[in-house]
Amino acid sequence: MIKEGDPVPKFEIPDANDKVIKSSDFKGKKYVIYFYPKDFTPGCTTEADEFSRDYKKFQNENIEIIGISKDDVESHKKFCEKMKIPYLLLSDMDSEVAKKFGVWGKKEFMGREYMGVTRSTFLVNEKGTVFKVFPKVKPAGHSNEVLEAFKN
Repeated sequence: MIKEGDPVPKFEIPDANDKVIKSSDFKGKKYVIYFYPKDFTPGCTTEADEFSRDYKKFQNENIEIIGISKDDVESHKKFCEKMKIPYLLLSDMDSEVAKKFGVWGKKEFMGREYMGVTRSTFLVNEKGTVFKVFPKVKPAGHSNEVLEAFKN
């Protein structure tokens, strides 16, 4: 997993409207990149809902929010519409961006092993440097935790 002080890895992947978004689009901006396992699942819905609820607070601090999962563009579009998500959701279908950040790996659920995304969040400053990492996120209350980390 990339660490605090590391530069953000370069990426180019589509958003919910199938527009290609590049890491370089955020040059000179503060932003949050959060990785989550799957649209429409309970934890991911909680996390998306809280970031949506607090979006204006992030905007007031000039902070962008980016959510990334393996879901395809169509799934993201439906998730954004249903959840009224006002920020970017990016589709990392081949897990290349998740691998670059070090959040793709072996997981276990009910005794079954599989490959997947570890729910993780990275806070990035205007220089494109990761200054805070949340490696194993609990969705409830996380948006507030992220906002506080930016303020401190």
